[in-house]
Amino acid sequence: MRLITGALTGLGLMMASMLPTQVAAEAKIYPYHAANYCPAGLQPITISGVICCGQPNQHMSYNQMMAHPVAKKKVHKVRRVVRSARPTCLPGTKGCSNY
Repeated sequence: MRLITGALTGLGLMMASMLPTQVAAEAKIYPYHAANYCPAGLQPITISGVICCGQPNQHMSYNQMMAHPVAKKKVHKVRRVVRSARPTCLPGTKGCSNY
């Protein structure tokens, strides 16, 4: 039992070390569009919902990033009834329509 637990722990540590670099990337810093009361060279930013002064590393604000895109226009296809080229009644039958 302890051998399996140790093996799973080792496997978990190995997989954690192989994670993509984006997991270990720096935090996303979004610009905050408001009055600029920050010192020269800095601008209002948001980090995890907190507004402070700094340099953003994203080109759009957090609200713009979270906005939902415009819904695509739905296209309704016209369904056509396919009719057989063969007559639907036996030859010689009176009153039979072929359409």
